[in-house]
Amino acid sequence: MQSAVEADLKQLEVAFALHRRLSSWLDTREIAKEIGARVREELDYEREAKHAVLYGNVLRDVDAVRVPAIHKDLSTKRLLTLGWLEGQRILDFADAPVEIRNRLAQSMFKAWWHPFSRAAVIHGDPHLGNYTVFSEGGEAQGINLLDYGCVRIFHPRFVGGVVDLYRGLLDNDNARIVHAYETWGFKNLNKELVEILNIWARFIYGPILEDRTRTVADGVKPGEYGRRQAFEVHQALKARGPVTIPQEFVFMDRAAVGLGAVFLHLRSELNYHRLFEAEIDRFSLSDLEARQGEALTTAGLGLPA
Repeated sequence: MQSAVEADLKQLEVAFALHRRLSSWLDTREIAKEIGARVREELDYEREAKHAVLYGNVLRDVDAVRVPAIHKDLSTKRLLTLGWLEGQRILDFADAPVEIRNRLAQSMFKAWWHPFSRAAVIHGDPHLGNYTVFSEGGEAQGINLLDYGCVRIFHPRFVGGVVDLYRGLLDNDNARIVHAYETWGFKNLNKELVEILNIWARFIYGPILEDRTRTVADGVKPGEYGRRQAFEVHQALKARGPVTIPQEFVFMDRAAVGLGAVFLHLRSELNYHRLFEAEIDRFSLSDLEARQGEALTTAGLGLPA
């Protein structure tokens, strides 16, 4: 498997190099680095076991999200054995009463944003097969979170950038918006480039900017989620680039889009603004650094660079 992955990554490098020659407006080198790092991690089952321990600890007080136990005596670098979690496919509830769909969507929101705000870590694989629904008393209660191969650990300053961009968009504070993009690693920003990045940012942040109960994207089908905005950004960057996509941004963006698609499948109607505000209440970089350090040490993982 490892040799097959390395061969695929070499082919990806060739494809990206070709893209850079034909489309000089987008520098893909950081994207290739990030994909390579995360895919190689997925082959290390000892690390994946530590990811699961990390999530189990961070989410231990969140009743709506369950994390499988690790059977260390039956696991190695090449074999991972997890405890069984009984559950049904999340799409089985696409036509459930709205209160059930909302409960599951809120569980998904918690499963994603709580570890990010408490330990600067995301579950980076939004595939629907990585979630199942557990029930109690014959009624769906929450989410089983499965498969910890694609987990991204960030430096706390990246989370600070997420919060700064949110508050900058909320208050139309351009200086704070620019600071957030620079924190993420975007370079050589100018007014036009910031406006282009804001097209995507306002799409991703849209549900949490409005203090009202709403769907994640009114009138949009799951398969269409983000397509129009991605095309608009693509065309604008082609005309005004070049831009280098920072390495840390890649899986954050992928996971956010995947999470939004789950909400669309569930047709959930929530006040995402208040859910997000609860997660970043009294946000402090120093507190996050302390919590992350403790969580990573307990799980046997190193601090991010």
